[in-house]
Amino acid sequence: MSNSTLAQSNIPLKQNGLQSKDPVSATSKLQDTTKIKPADSTKSGQDTTKKKGNGLQAEVSIIAVDSQKSEVAKNISHLYRGAKVKYQDFELSADYIRLDRNQKKIFASGIYDKSGKYVGRPIVIMGNGESPKTVDSLYYDYEKQEGNTYGIMTEVDGGFIQANIVRKNIYDEMSIYKGLYSTCNLPEPHTHFGIHISKGIVTKNQIISGPAYLVVMGVPMPVAFPFAFFPKPDKRASGFLFPSFGEDYTRGFSMRDIGWYLAFNDYWDSEIRGSLYSKGSWEVSMNTRYTVNYKFNGGFNIRYANTKTGVEGTKDYGSNKDFNVTWNHTQRQEANPGTSFSASVNFGTTSFFQNTGTGSAQNNYENLARNRMGSSISYGKVFADGKVNLTASLTHSQNMADRSIQLSLPNISLNVSSFNPFDSKDRVGEQKWYQRINVGYSLQAQNTVNTKDSLLFSSGGFKRFQNGFQHNIPISLSLNAFKYFQFNTSVNYTERWYFQSTRQRIDNTPAGYKQRLDTLQGFNRAYDYSVSTGLSTKIYGMYPKIGKIEAIRHVVTPSINFNYRPDFSDPRYGFYQQYNDQYGNRNVYSIFAQGVYGSPSAGKSAGIGFSIDNNIEAKVKSKSDTTDGGFKKIPILQGLTFSGNYNFVADSLKLSPITFSGRTAFFDQKMNVNFNGTFDPYSIDNNGVRINRYAIKDGSLARLTNFGLSFDYSLNPKAAKSRGDNIDSLRKQMSNAGMTPEQAQALARISSDPNAFVDFNIPWNLAASFSFNMSKFFNTSTRRMDNQITSTLNLHGDFSVTPKWKVTFQSGYDFKQKEVVMTSFNIYRDLHCWDMSFGWMPFGRYRSYNVTIRAKASILQDLKLTKRASSGGGYF
Repeated sequence: MSNSTLAQSNIPLKQNGLQSKDPVSATSKLQDTTKIKPADSTKSGQDTTKKKGNGLQAEVSIIAVDSQKSEVAKNISHLYRGAKVKYQDFELSADYIRLDRNQKKIFASGIYDKSGKYVGRPIVIMGNGESPKTVDSLYYDYEKQEGNTYGIMTEVDGGFIQANIVRKNIYDEMSIYKGLYSTCNLPEPHTHFGIHISKGIVTKNQIISGPAYLVVMGVPMPVAFPFAFFPKPDKRASGFLFPSFGEDYTRGFSMRDIGWYLAFNDYWDSEIRGSLYSKGSWEVSMNTRYTVNYKFNGGFNIRYANTKTGVEGTKDYGSNKDFNVTWNHTQRQEANPGTSFSASVNFGTTSFFQNTGTGSAQNNYENLARNRMGSSISYGKVFADGKVNLTASLTHSQNMADRSIQLSLPNISLNVSSFNPFDSKDRVGEQKWYQRINVGYSLQAQNTVNTKDSLLFSSGGFKRFQNGFQHNIPISLSLNAFKYFQFNTSVNYTERWYFQSTRQRIDNTPAGYKQRLDTLQGFNRAYDYSVSTGLSTKIYGMYPKIGKIEAIRHVVTPSINFNYRPDFSDPRYGFYQQYNDQYGNRNVYSIFAQGVYGSPSAGKSAGIGFSIDNNIEAKVKSKSDTTDGGFKKIPILQGLTFSGNYNFVADSLKLSPITFSGRTAFFDQKMNVNFNGTFDPYSIDNNGVRINRYAIKDGSLARLTNFGLSFDYSLNPKAAKSRGDNIDSLRKQMSNAGMTPEQAQALARISSDPNAFVDFNIPWNLAASFSFNMSKFFNTSTRRMDNQITSTLNLHGDFSVTPKWKVTFQSGYDFKQKEVVMTSFNIYRDLHCWDMSFGWMPFGRYRSYNVTIRAKASILQDLKLTKRASSGGGYF
């Protein structure tokens, strides 16, 4: 039960003890007091009474919409239908009110209509900032501000409190008789978690209860207390976190996520949790969140797991020790304009998610398929009136398959907005050609290392870092030439600064010749430059009417450019050196080949680059679309592009491979299709090596060396829109710094897993995605070119069996492996104030099932009943 629920149901009550009689019931006492027919009633109207000298300090205002009956001798008024009474901050409305001016007392109740339904219950407003309260009936002394309330029910923090009799005194102390706190909003809860309290006293900071017992789904539990004390603070308070219970195939019975909540202040809190398994495995975690309104928010989570493997007493018995650390930080833009800071960190042992993925409370199966972890901490600053942008970041990338790790500490980028150095601020008229010259500048700096995670912190690990600076100065000029052509020319200069360079050599050792790579410390600079100039234009074509198609428009954008780059392997630059191997062959290498920004290119290039882009769309008549004269545009091909380059100065293979890519959409933009590939214009020899002979001479225009195709489609677009809208809603809550850990988890799940969001308002959804990739390679065993093909079909969807039952599924098929990919089925049941879900992975390494029942009330998010079972896999 929430520590603050009863405090919010403040109804004016009598001070001197609980009433001994039974509470008024809707079938007995309320019926006797409300079935009053105003035979001698007067006309409806308003009466205002004001008395002084006897303790009454304000007017009593009364209104009766239907009628009013007065007992003049006793100074009593009876008000009917929509009656209202107001005294100071106290307001009362009901279908029947009896006002006794001599005794300064009010009785209010509902009435029974012709169908026998009890309607017009009293609604009380106290004027102290609390929400209105609805009750069955009440007695109230408006001078002493005390009385009895019968049959109250109110919502508190997602839960509901009911009490037969409630009494409160002028000291803001409240007594309850036969109370119930429940997660169900029905007068007779059908499924709920609740605590029945026979008698209790509620003060500002505490609740003192007499005999109380626990009820789950209407069944009294063998958990009762002769008395209890509950602190009731008016802000977040530290407390116990309820665990969940389950069973794993090899870990045994479990008690998961038991812990303690620490509320340090209004700006940060923390959860410390632990999980225990009957066969010796255990996990601990500390999840801390912090926020400063309108400035920043974030949190970090540190997790450690000790997972037992094998059978105790055998040689395979042991334990895996894993850890994982995550940190996220977001800064509000208005907190510090022009400056940004953000962090997204996720690092740990490579086997953490595989060993704990389905054992965690999140039950996130996507963690099982995770093969990379990455982190980024970045800082940005804009200055010089927005013309200069500086960013610095620390990045981390970890491959969980081969245990390789890449660190960049740090990455720095400085970018200066492009400008026209020869233009004038006071210029009048159009720019002259030289005033159109555009210059930019950028600087990148990097300090990085690639190694294995086991070697990172070993002796000399930090000596493996490589670093360098790169300056880039692009100069460009764009002009309109001959009316229909766009003329572009550019010069690009790049300079690299390194603090290491390498030397290669061959050593003759007793074991034979060995190639050596030596790293020399010291400052070195390397530079390159290139020149390019070209023309582009647009050609428009219209095709005549074909059937229902009014017109087809074809836009062709051809471009051609001349490019030149010197041979930077020339000895006069000093960027390349050579050595002779054991066979006397001369080998040329770059001394900057190991540099973080690479080396200037070898070989002169002077050639023509070309590309052609196509966009084809049709115009058809549409009755639903009245824009553009009642015509609708349908894209046929978007961005179909071919590009390549011809190098005049190359001694052979002058024509580069021709790349192509394109996209289109079908079914009113509901299915998107993307494709790409490469054509090689040259033939190959018997060893699969390209030779200086065009493929067209051997009977084919070109060789297709690789091709990729992908598409996705949803049969019910409303489902995708509903999921997107809910993601946006959760993100908006996050930006307001009011997101609970459960909401943050839900956001992460539905952003990455289409089945993680269940919308009972969408009756069905079926979506599919397909990817296909083909590449050519030379098979040394068959001495011919073969195809390497990968293709995967993924399906996911859901359907509602009834308005309260939802079934979801996710599966797919890998055509190369000829097996079904990870498959899961889930069944959701809306139990009004509870949620029930059943998840099943029928096959594969992680086949398992789980059943979860969770209360919907936000304050009871830690209350859940879970059953899990798993089989297979190395850690179950």
